[in-house]
Amino acid sequence: MLLKKNIKVGKFNYNSIILIFCFLLFLTQKVSSDKNPQGQNTDLKILDKISSKNELIKLNNKEEYIYKDLSIKSMKCTNSELDDNPEIKAYIQVKDLTKKDNKDNVFVFNGWMFSSSPSIAPFDHPVYDIWLVGCY
Repeated sequence: MLLKKNIKVGKFNYNSIILIFCFLLFLTQKVSSDKNPQGQNTDLKILDKISSKNELIKLNNKEEYIYKDLSIKSMKCTNSELDDNPEIKAYIQVKDLTKKDNKDNVFVFNGWMFSSSPSIAPFDHPVYDIWLVGCY
């Protein structure tokens, strides 16, 4: 007696396995893209260069925080969760409140800060130094 393989059933199983694998891969990509790596709060360290004291401040995004002579606002902060060395970045706006004659309210700093490389966009002020610590 000669045995024959059922080729159609084998191809069906192989194709269905590939289809299920692709569906699961698409589903995991959709779930991982729904995660929001943006935080609601930003942690900054402020160094007073005159007294040599630093302070950790916690900012709620899009709320203004007054620290001595500075008005600080964090517009957005994000974490990169997929890297081995996670990068934290935040969009920060800083105004100097000592300049009363300036009616334009020009920002002393307005841009992105990076936790791993603060020298990319440095905050340049004669009295204070600010750097990004965390985003959650």
